[in-house]
Formats: sequence, structure tokens, C-alpha cells
Amino acid sequence: MPLTSNRDLGACLIANVPMRELLETELRRSGFQLVTADEACERTLRIPIDNWIELGALLLLGRNPEAARLCDADGNTLAWKGHEDPEQIPGRICTDANCFPITYPWDLLRMNEEVLAMMDETSLLGEVSPLATIQGCVRLANGSRILPGTVIEGPVLIGPNSQIGPNAYIRGATSIGANCFVGNGAEVKNSIIYNNTYISRQCYVGDSIIGTHVTLGAGTCTENHRHDGRHHVSMIQGKPVNTGRLKLGAILGDGVRTGVNTSLEAGVKIGVARTTRPGISISRDVL
Repeated sequence: MPLTSNRDLGACLIANVPMRELLETELRRSGFQLVTADEACERTLRIPIDNWIELGALLLLGRNPEAARLCDADGNTLAWKGHEDPEQIPGRICTDANCFPITYPWDLLRMNEEVLAMMDETSLLGEVSPLATIQGCVRLANGSRILPGTVIEGPVLIGPNSQIGPNAYIRGATSIGANCFVGNGAEVKNSIIYNNTYISRQCYVGDSIIGTHVTLGAGTCTENHRHDGRHHVSMIQGKPVNTGRLKLGAILGDGVRTGVNTSLEAGVKIGVARTTRPGISISRDVL
């Protein structure tokens, strides 16, 4: 996908932190000791980077005295212990907990939603105009500015040295990275915005993932729902894949630049450093 064509999955941002770093921090915080492959033993839990696993489910596996695989409701292997190869382990523990593999780009959105939902306190270290409105749990890093007329409805996470507004609207499990700009009248909803990205005035970014050093020309809009109300279907290696999402915007790789008044159809993926001309509609992947 566009976001992993020039970085591995563990480097993809979740809540403004590389996924690998986020997972390692959460495991250590929960009392787990991380070891290298050479240090692993039969009791070692083996956890692939491409899985989101609730702590309770992981503890269930850890407390099991026998070798076993932890599987989700669909039978996907999430973690295991007792052997290097999970296929060599006959024992299975199935969980109905909110666990899922990170297979497709929209899984990153789901993971970001899960992590931001756990934020439990507001921290405003940057500058917030008295004419801005902050609701819910919002974290604003040092050096960032929220300009007049802007409305932010958490959970929202904004990295350092970013500028939001004036009159912008940020809402719904959105993480915005460092050195970003969201212009006058722009709206960002339930999205992941990487560092150093510029979202011009009057843009709409919904249920999308926008890579680093992206520039969205004024009036660029993402469509994020189908008119028939069905789940979005995305083309992956030439085959249609049901995303399971009623709302899905665009997936833009690093360095993408859109022309003024570009329309991006729901689920469109645009590859690294691609550009669009002003005033056009993108209805297919540009990779």
C-alpha cells in the first residue's frame, strides 16, 4: 500500500508513534519483558508486529501452561508460545476480545481509533485561542497553535509545531503529526495525518490516512461513504476486498500533491509522490 512502499509496517504511525514503538511501550508498561529471538524459550510469547491484541487476551495465553495459539473469532493466529512455528502448535485458545490482524490500510485506521479511545485526559501544551472550542479528550503538543474559530472534538492528538485553523474543524479519533498545517475552514475527521503535511483551506479529509510531506490543494475533498450504504470494497493486487467499513476515505502516500478542488472517491489509494491536476475527480487508484 502507499504508506508501506517506502517504510515497513512497524514504522507506520499510530497516535503519532511508530507502531513497533507503541506496541513495545504498551507491553513493557503491562509488565512484559521483551527478549530477542535468541533468548526465547518455550514460555516466550511470540507476537507478530501486524496484530492488535487486547491485553486480557494476551494474558490468557501467557497463563496457559501448555503450548498454544491465540486466535481471533475468524481463526487468525494473533500470538503463540511453545514453538517458533505456530503451525506446529495444535492447541488453540479462541478469544472474542477486540483483536485483529493489521493486513490492510484501513486496519491502521481501526487501530488508531482503538488507541485514541484509551486517552483519558486533556493536555494543552501549545497555544489555544480563547475563541477556539475544545471538547472531549484533546492532546496538543508544544509549539502548536489552535487559531480562532477552530472547533476540536476529541479524541484528537496533535503533534508539535503544527497550526490548526482559523475556523477549522477536527473531530473523531484523529491524530495529526508534527509540523502540520490545517487551513481556514478545513475539516479533518477520524483520520491519520503524518508529519509535515499541509492541508489547505476548505479541504475535507474524512476516514483517511495521509502520508508525510503531502500537500492538499485548496478545496480537496475525500468522499468517505457509498451512496448505497454498503461496505466499501477496495482493489488489492487486482482483486476486490471488502473493507468491512461503512466509511473509508483516501489513502495517500508520502509526497502526494493534489491540485485545487480535487475530488477523491471513497477508498482511493494514491502512491508516493503522485500528483493530481486541479478540478478533477480521482475514481481509481493511482499507484
